[in-house]
Amino acid sequence: MNMIRIALPLALAIAAVPSFANDDKLLTEARGVASSVPPKLLSVLEEEIKKSGPEGAIGVCREKAPAMAKAASEQTGWAIRRVSLKNRNPKAVPDAWEEAVLKDFDKRTAAGEKPTGLEKGEVVTVDGKQMYRYMKALPTQDLCLQCHGTPDRISPAVQARLKELYPNDKGVGYHAAEIRGAITLKKPL
Repeated sequence: MNMIRIALPLALAIAAVPSFANDDKLLTEARGVASSVPPKLLSVLEEEIKKSGPEGAIGVCREKAPAMAKAASEQTGWAIRRVSLKNRNPKAVPDAWEEAVLKDFDKRTAAGEKPTGLEKGEVVTVDGKQMYRYMKALPTQDLCLQCHGTPDRISPAVQARLKELYPNDKGVGYHAAEIRGAITLKKPL
């Protein structure tokens, strides 16, 4: 009888270990994927700004960034996109989980956390199916402020092009190191 009392809790504890190990593995994998896309985008963006100025580089975020996310999604098996509470692209609207995470990131930043380290990963159930979801904050860099900054930072040519392409643009008014949005990943389990 005592053996059963000891063995059952021990068996339950051992059975729980792979779940935590799997969560850690998924978090590590998601971090790697999320960390690979933004530097590539910034590199392409910097090159385009050198060639055609900030107004010419708008197409990088508009066309090349989604294509890069799609290619990375196909390569890694993770669904990848960028979202923001103040979206520019109408496709960048966060779902309920993403919105809650972005709002939490804003609270944590207001409480003094650095935006560069903000992330969240967890297993969630959607329509009865488990998936792993991950988000990492994307803080603005000086480069970003040429198109996402305050009106005094955005040239008239960029303002005109943004108005033409994004008549309902909400993605302006940022300062350096503020959370512009996040890269978000999900993968069915």
